[in-house]
Amino acid sequence: MDIVKILNVEIDNLSIHEFLENLKEGFVVTPNVDHLVKLQKDSAFAEVYQAADYRVCDSKMLMYAAKFLGTPIQEKISGSDLFPAFYNFHRDNEEIRIFLLGAREGVAAEAARRINQVTGRRIIVDYYSPSFGFEKNEQECALILDKVRQSGATVLAVGVGAPKQEKFIHKYRDRLPEVKIFLAIGATIDFEAGNVSRSPQWVSEVGLEWLYRLLAEPKRLWRRYLVEDPLFFWLLVLQKLNLYREPFQVSHKVFELTDRYVSEVSAIAAD
Repeated sequence: MDIVKILNVEIDNLSIHEFLENLKEGFVVTPNVDHLVKLQKDSAFAEVYQAADYRVCDSKMLMYAAKFLGTPIQEKISGSDLFPAFYNFHRDNEEIRIFLLGAREGVAAEAARRINQVTGRRIIVDYYSPSFGFEKNEQECALILDKVRQSGATVLAVGVGAPKQEKFIHKYRDRLPEVKIFLAIGATIDFEAGNVSRSPQWVSEVGLEWLYRLLAEPKRLWRRYLVEDPLFFWLLVLQKLNLYREPFQVSHKVFELTDRYVSEVSAIAAD
């Protein structure tokens, strides 16, 4: 399989058709700029990424980055594109039965209803909307695992945000032997329910989906897009110059200064 390396992540260079044809089992993550920045200082998240079976490009910005490095990526396969492509690809495959984990109360139920209507069968066999901080609650995690087992699902799609969703899958996948495919899908459940609108296709195609999302949810996303993620472009230049060293040798001073800047800006905003 062709691999493109950006910073400390090896990305599978596949078209979505090739990927769906090859995906019989395994754990799928969808790297984007935000993930690659988090991976520079979160060694547990990096360990999860190393353990994933597939890493497919979630971002047009990563496609631009790969081209800048001289190793182009064939196609963007974001979680929000991959998931509908996946369930439509398997609409007549009775062995594919999906459990949805994520989104607020009622949202996953609506997503399940819509998806089952589109596919013409009960491909989403069950769903669960976890509480805030559920990943630290062993009782709730045990309840989730029981629900997944009882549902008869062979696919677990988790949409609770990164790195929480990837860490949850990594921690518990061995306790779900009936599940063959694990998908980390971010905000996709909200999109499928019609609860959150995606950017227009042309916005996504030119790599400005991040701006669309920032304008839609500035309070939640300003730190990610305006403070944390720009570090990626500096690291990318270092890689181009063969000066990037991995893993986790980015100067911690950079992160300390970033955190201090964010704290000061947040304090000003609060006043």
